[in-house]
Amino acid sequence: MIDPKIPVVILCGGQGRRLGSTTELRPKPLIDIGDRPIVQHVMEIYAGFGCRRFILCLGYKSEAFHGYFRSRPAPRDWDLTLVDTGEAAMTGARVKRIAHLIDTPYFFLTYADGVSDLDVWSLVDFHEHHGGLVTVTAVRPPERFGILALDGDRVTKFAEKPPATCYINGGFFVLKPGFFDFLADDDACVLERDPLERTAREGELFAFRHDGFWQCLDTAKDLDLLNALWQRGNAPWLHSP
Repeated sequence: MIDPKIPVVILCGGQGRRLGSTTELRPKPLIDIGDRPIVQHVMEIYAGFGCRRFILCLGYKSEAFHGYFRSRPAPRDWDLTLVDTGEAAMTGARVKRIAHLIDTPYFFLTYADGVSDLDVWSLVDFHEHHGGLVTVTAVRPPERFGILALDGDRVTKFAEKPPATCYINGGFFVLKPGFFDFLADDDACVLERDPLERTAREGELFAFRHDGFWQCLDTAKDLDLLNALWQRGNAPWLHSP
């Protein structure tokens, strides 16, 4: 089991502009999938593996999160901390600004808009085994378009949106506190640029390959897909370990 004191840091500060007018009234992490917002789905993924301590890095419409958790309190055994990390701050700056709250050998970090059937126990085992500063979960999302294999003009294979051949950053990080030294307390600090690029150059960044379900909420089409899975009772991220 995971020590329930290990923090799960969730990035909740972005504006979600690619969802258009959907985020004008509420921030993307509070958009509902089924009967609750996606950020709560993310929290419940971790809670299913024994995590009980959550730190939400807020920015855009931060007051909406305070309002939500006042009206629908988190489970009593959850330790929830809401931190306003600046409306204009980028991801790296948001993480840097919660450094004073981390008092454990490692912590989790993820985005508020991605769900998965990831085995968090296996992720932690992998992280502890390699001994580096950072583990990122590598995923292969479906291609945006169907793929044709051609022999001259003849189609030899038709694949409707198969999984991508390359891996991408799927979030669900595990980090040691030493990673904070790679971050700047500057609104312009982007986690996914210099900080992670430097850890890669220094041999401190490792990838945990996850070939199971993963889906982000980035566009209106993603929202429709996630809600359709929920409505059909086929939401893989809800399955208990």
